[in-house]
Amino acid sequence: MSDFDPALTGSADDGIYGIATTVEEAMLVYVPVPWEVTTSYGNGTSRGPDAILRASPQLDLFVRGADNHYQRGFHLLAASDEIIQLNASWKPVAEQIQEELEQEGKLTSEQLLVAREEVNRASERVNELVYQQCRALGEEGKLLAVIGGDHSSPYGLVRYLAEKHTGDFSILHIDAHLDLRDAYQGFQYSHASIMRNLMALPRAPRGLVQVGIRDFCEDEARFAATNSRIQVFYDEDIKSRLYEGETFATIVNEIIAALPTQVYISFDIDGLRPDLCPHTGTPVAGGLEFEQAQYLIKALARSGRRIIGFDLCEVSPNPDDATDEWDGNVGARVLFMLSTWMMESQKER
Repeated sequence: MSDFDPALTGSADDGIYGIATTVEEAMLVYVPVPWEVTTSYGNGTSRGPDAILRASPQLDLFVRGADNHYQRGFHLLAASDEIIQLNASWKPVAEQIQEELEQEGKLTSEQLLVAREEVNRASERVNELVYQQCRALGEEGKLLAVIGGDHSSPYGLVRYLAEKHTGDFSILHIDAHLDLRDAYQGFQYSHASIMRNLMALPRAPRGLVQVGIRDFCEDEARFAATNSRIQVFYDEDIKSRLYEGETFATIVNEIIAALPTQVYISFDIDGLRPDLCPHTGTPVAGGLEFEQAQYLIKALARSGRRIIGFDLCEVSPNPDDATDEWDGNVGARVLFMLSTWMMESQKER
């Protein structure tokens, strides 16, 4: 793609960022996972991959201080028809289960108890589909990223990378939530349980460093505090240190120092301020500025660490206005930022 002219990008129909790139040409492949069956507040994250795609041609693709990595090929796969069907079939069932839990505090229907186990099996199937797809692409030498969907979406990718690297990496987790709940609402693979599930993999990542956290339950906080593999940079603590005169660079250096040579990034869009992602499933006041997240990822790539994969989850378009592309626009910019600095981190230093 050396003759690519960035002034000639087309529409979303041509591909992500308006660039017609085949999966064979691509160095970085995005795996969309339009899945949101266990979301517990707002809906719409299954439409996240499409919202990002539709907004992506609006971006200018030049990044100061980095190569034009998109010229080496970024390709968004078509979504799995089976995952789309599983999401459509089981989302209404999960909502019925959640409604009864909210009203009764427990499931009183044997039918719903059985249905919850079926939802868990559907989640397992989605995880397996993502795992198999990522493994096949990884064996072809592709770099990989998942676009969710809710935050349970990247389980299959992280499982594949944990096997490939025998767990020799840590997760940098940017989020409003700890995501350490134990089978939240009885859903084994809930979006609220993703980090707990990943750290319990047979070949689990070495560590988990969480940034921007500001909404969590007591059990999660206790679990994090008593697990030596987990380090949390709570949003409240970050802001207190900034208000008391410390620089953000100092805090970023501490975050990076907690990470080994190889890093996987799990980026929930609600890690940012909610005005940047107003329609995400579980928005929370506070959070990182876009520029702070960008500074952190850029510093990570320039530290000599290698980003081995990433996910971007919980982007959700405005359900009441199809012309409102703000969530997709911000999501596309985060995706491009993660992609650029992941590629930059592959360089020999």
